[in-house]
Amino acid sequence: MAPKTASKATPKAGTQNKEKPEFVHPSAKHARKQAIKDAFAIEPISAFYIFLGANVIAALFSPIQDCDETFNYWEPTHYLSHGYGLQTWEYSPDYAIRSWLYIAIHALGANIRRLLPHSSKVAEFYFLRYLLAGVCALSQTLMWRSVCLALNPRVGLFFILALVFSPGNFHSSTAYLPSSFAMYMVMIGAASFMNWRGGLKTSLGMFWFAVGGVLGWPFAIALCAPFVFEEAFFAMLSDRERFFESFIRLARGVVATIVLVAFDTAINTFFYKKVEIVTWNIIKYNIFSSTGGPDLYGTEPWTFYFKNLLLNFNIWFLLALVSLPLFLLQKFTARHTAGASFQSGLRTLVFLSPFYLWLAVFTCQPHKEERFMYPAYPFLALNAALALHILLTFLGSSDPKTSPVIGRIPAKLKLAAVAAALLASVTLGLARVWGLYAGYHAPLAVYAPLASPDVAGPGDTVCLGKDWYRFPSSFFLPRDMHAKFVRSEFRGLLPGEFSEARVGFGLWGGTWLPTLGLNDRNEEDLGKYVDLKTCVFLVDTQFPEREAAAAADEKGLEPDYVADTERWEEVKCVPFLDAERTPFLARVMWLPDWEIVPEGLRRRWGRHCLLKQRR
Repeated sequence: MAPKTASKATPKAGTQNKEKPEFVHPSAKHARKQAIKDAFAIEPISAFYIFLGANVIAALFSPIQDCDETFNYWEPTHYLSHGYGLQTWEYSPDYAIRSWLYIAIHALGANIRRLLPHSSKVAEFYFLRYLLAGVCALSQTLMWRSVCLALNPRVGLFFILALVFSPGNFHSSTAYLPSSFAMYMVMIGAASFMNWRGGLKTSLGMFWFAVGGVLGWPFAIALCAPFVFEEAFFAMLSDRERFFESFIRLARGVVATIVLVAFDTAINTFFYKKVEIVTWNIIKYNIFSSTGGPDLYGTEPWTFYFKNLLLNFNIWFLLALVSLPLFLLQKFTARHTAGASFQSGLRTLVFLSPFYLWLAVFTCQPHKEERFMYPAYPFLALNAALALHILLTFLGSSDPKTSPVIGRIPAKLKLAAVAAALLASVTLGLARVWGLYAGYHAPLAVYAPLASPDVAGPGDTVCLGKDWYRFPSSFFLPRDMHAKFVRSEFRGLLPGEFSEARVGFGLWGGTWLPTLGLNDRNEEDLGKYVDLKTCVFLVDTQFPEREAAAAADEKGLEPDYVADTERWEEVKCVPFLDAERTPFLARVMWLPDWEIVPEGLRRRWGRHCLLKQRR
């Protein structure tokens, strides 16, 4: 816990004729501190509803940010639930780097929707998102509660603000990704480590980190390191009995991890029909791959995460970056006037460490993606909240010895400055959230007409060309309607299809039957394409400002299908942001399309269309 600075000086001898400082009884000071705490205290159920409200909004309106979410998680879930779906090379039994236990848990959640009235595949999609919103809200509430108990209710309030109004939470809270699942689990694990009331919960904390790592993303276990170090460090300073108790707690956590790995291996053995330790397969591919590993899919400069986090958390990211220097500065300036224990200071350093650790490790990796930061989002919010708490403590100090300049600024002016900064942060966050929805929600809306029997029928195919990576999943297609690919300028490996053969037990044979044309080198397989003539429907994006280029490519692989009205008729078109021609500021956040807005700040629009081939 951050130490408090002294607010008065001790009178010296020989100063009796001078004005003496006002004496404040210790009980009065305690009452004042308690009143401040009570002013920022929130009931746990209220905090849960706040988190849940923000997450449900994300479930309803958040676009799918990453095609990996579609093809590596929604499609296998669709296969388990409906018997068919698109298959990536990661699910080939030759590679087996994805856990079927993780998929099965989510498939079970989605299938609960079938028990309710008016069931549909789209309803299953959103129902699973609502479940993820609830799990995330519960995890956030548990960590928030531990922050309030271990640090300060005011820090807890800022923790809520940093999360619920951030575009980062809008992206991650309901994303069907192992990194989001790992984020849920590390919040619960961190809550166990941070809350010492009722005894140390090291084993429980390690268990939840292990759940996030084994069932979700193995690298998330690294966030547990500072907390384990704290336990081991204090054990080394303790007597023999306490040392043995710490050893038992750590040993239980290790055993729980091994049991989880064994259980996950057993489930994956059932699906892959061979023993596969998926956790090790993921680590081996990402670190020891001889074929190029994740770098095959692109690399980014070291500044990538700094820019991305600044967009997704604005002022909160800056506060998180300076949280450690601010804490050390406070400790240095307060050490002569405050009697905070060494233990509380070390605990605060432990709480601040995970964010810095994660940011440093992943900044050093060549292959970078936004979702890789998801597990660290709660710790970013915690660091930012603590930094703001320290700044407000400094601004609120009236002691001329500790803050000679700040003490002369009127309290109302300081409050107005802080309130304006927080209001600007909230405004920027909401503008980016609305901008993302307005610009990129089209892929979740354009397939709606397919549900009408007057538009589509069983066995129809929906083809994807240059927009294949925007496909939201087969949950948006009616039953027995399949997605296919037509060739475009893309030259990487596209997904195949799970085998629908019923062999063996007749249960999900596609999880273990070999699939041709899959490789871990991102090499194109021509067998993934179908002839355009076989497509009943086609999804394509038209950008009017690129009409000249589209006309020049009329005989190429990416013609303007929407403009070819002799062959295609429009079923539904939804506005879609032309990111390539939209200026940076208008691209990253919502700006109105008013006439008074300068041309350099206006958004450029295209149309994301569902087309039907004329017969």
